[in-house]
Amino acid sequence: MILIVLGVFAFIIGSVLSKQGNPATEKTSKLLYVVGPVLILIGVFTSCFKTVEPGQVGVKSLFGKVDDQVLYSGLNFVNPLVKITTFDVRTQNYTMSASHEEGTQKGDDAIRILTADGLEVVIDLSVLFNVKSSEAPKILQQIGTDYLDKIVRPVSRTAIRDNAVSYDAVALYSSKRDEFQNKIYKTIEKSFADRGLRLEQLLIRNITLPASVKASIESKINAEQDAQKMTFVLQKEKQEAERKRVEAQGIADYQKILSTGLSDKQLQYESIKAQKEIATSPNTKVIIMGSGKNPVIIGGN
Repeated sequence: MILIVLGVFAFIIGSVLSKQGNPATEKTSKLLYVVGPVLILIGVFTSCFKTVEPGQVGVKSLFGKVDDQVLYSGLNFVNPLVKITTFDVRTQNYTMSASHEEGTQKGDDAIRILTADGLEVVIDLSVLFNVKSSEAPKILQQIGTDYLDKIVRPVSRTAIRDNAVSYDAVALYSSKRDEFQNKIYKTIEKSFADRGLRLEQLLIRNITLPASVKASIESKINAEQDAQKMTFVLQKEKQEAERKRVEAQGIADYQKILSTGLSDKQLQYESIKAQKEIATSPNTKVIIMGSGKNPVIIGGN
């Protein structure tokens, strides 16, 4: 387009110089008569070719009217008068976070919601989405190029708030987290689809509870851990008591066997064996054999 404008200016200046009848400017005017049309032709030719970068699509508009035909990446031949608006169709990430360095918008951009039990919970959220190539003309016509601020951000925040009122803070933090994420995913997915966007993934990055609730949860967890520890101790004591009972029963059974199972002759035999071992030992001893069943041992080293 710039070449076309320069060519028109060159042609006009050449025309003005030729009317002066000055031999000095006549050559210049003739040159401009040649250069002007050449610039115009080059400008028109180059304006007919538009390059769309990889990962983008182009939407044509002429005097405010949007063309439904989409230009895909590469070199495209178009009317030199049309305006090309490009859209990024790759995966885009829109993050709302309490951290000043992580969010798409600077500062604390986390979502603050009220749960069913009236507590304020802070949620960090990341939305992964892309623009549908075929829907790019519709987006340009109905929304514009600032779909992040008009669609992605408000729809996501509203879906979070509308669905959070069905859950208690503790359930939202723990047992119902996946259910909550699936529910808001479906809500956002439908809203995006109606506006030419495709939701790829929804990530609840963090859920921050009020300090009082967090303290009570930690206290409950500690109590549960103490209870589990006590259960383990009791089980160990029961096992030890059972071991002692079995041991005592074994000793009792052994003594019962000895008291009922050994005869006098067997006891006499065992006594003779013991006396023999004492007599043959190297230690000096005196053995007095009496009328009793067992000898009396006097002295010995």
